[in-house]
Amino acid sequence: MQIRFHIKKNDHVLVLSGKDRDKTGVILEVLPHKRRAIVEGIHMIKRHTRPSPQAPQGGIVEREGTINIANLKLICPKCDKPTRTRRRTLEKDIGGRMKRYRVRVCKKCGEDAERN
Repeated sequence: MQIRFHIKKNDHVLVLSGKDRDKTGVILEVLPHKRRAIVEGIHMIKRHTRPSPQAPQGGIVEREGTINIANLKLICPKCDKPTRTRRRTLEKDIGGRMKRYRVRVCKKCGEDAERN
């Protein structure tokens, strides 16, 4: 079964708790089975790497760590405010057949919160 969250890759989000509280960033990757996400510029960690063909120097590399999805809130692309989302089922006529699909909807402005 597929796990669905209120956020997706490339969404603009606000961090609700932790050392990076009140910072915003774009989601680079979602790890659904761990319930975590990697957000650009948030929760930077230092990784000690040994020399390899890709990084012949080795050393300390700083990169984004993961953050729990419950600590992220979607920023609505239409009203630019952090918001909760709900889901709305829409129907679309594709080749004579009605196709049902679900979209995320901003609870503040009521607009479709899907990215274009």
